[in-house]
Amino acid sequence: MAAGLAVVLMSGGMDSAVCAAIAREEGYDIAALHLNYGQRTERKELEAFHALADFYQAVQRLVVSVEHLAKIGGSSLVDEQMEIPEPQLNTDRIPNTYVPFRNAHILAIATSWAEVLGANAIFYGAVQEDSSGYPDCRQEFIEAYQRVIDVGTKPETSIILKAPLLHRSKAEIVQLGASLGVPFHLTWSCYQSEDRACGVCESCALRLRGFQLAGIEDPIPYIRKPWYAGSVTKQS
Repeated sequence: MAAGLAVVLMSGGMDSAVCAAIAREEGYDIAALHLNYGQRTERKELEAFHALADFYQAVQRLVVSVEHLAKIGGSSLVDEQMEIPEPQLNTDRIPNTYVPFRNAHILAIATSWAEVLGANAIFYGAVQEDSSGYPDCRQEFIEAYQRVIDVGTKPETSIILKAPLLHRSKAEIVQLGASLGVPFHLTWSCYQSEDRACGVCESCALRLRGFQLAGIEDPIPYIRKPWYAGSVTKQS
C-alpha cells in the first residue's frame, strides 16, 4: 500500500540520495526538490539531482533558484573571495562552508510545495552525528521546524518532517545506501570541483571517510583520495 507523496530535498549528494531510497522503501512517491543558490558546484549538483530524480522515478520535480543566499554571502560556498578550508574532522567548530540559515529557507520552500501537492511528509538529509557541525542539522532545529510547519500551515494540513539519517554516521549511511541499492556513482558531494571531486574539502573528507570506514569503494572520480579513516585530520 502506498504511503502517499513525500517531498524529498535532493541536493544531488549522497545523504539526500539515501533519503530518497528510504522514502521509496517506505512506499512513498517522490516529489524531488532542488535548490540552486549560487554555490560553486551548482551545475554539477543540478546534473546529479536530475539523474537521481530519474533513477527514483520522481512523480514531480521542482528546481528553485534562491540567489539571495549568494547575495547575502557569509559562506565560502557562495563567496569565491573566501577560501574553502581544509578538513578538520575532529573539531566542533563550524566551518565557513556553513551557509547562514540555509536549511530553513529550503524547508520553507519544501513546506509550501508539500502543502500545495497534498504531500504528507518531507524527507531531509540532515546528519548531526558525523557532519560539519552545522546548527541547522541538529535534532533541536528539526523539532523546532516541525512546530513551525504545524503552526504555519492550514489546520487540515499534516506534514511530517523526517530526518532518517540524523543520528547515523557517514559510514552507516554508506552501508545503508549500499543495502538499498543507492546509485552512489550518480551523486556529488565536492564543494569546489565539478569534474573530479577534489578529495580535500570537508565534504569530500567526510564522504571518503564514510566509504573507507564502511569498506566500500567510492565510485566517483577524485583528484586526490587521502586516507581519512585512520587519521581524520591528516591528508596522505
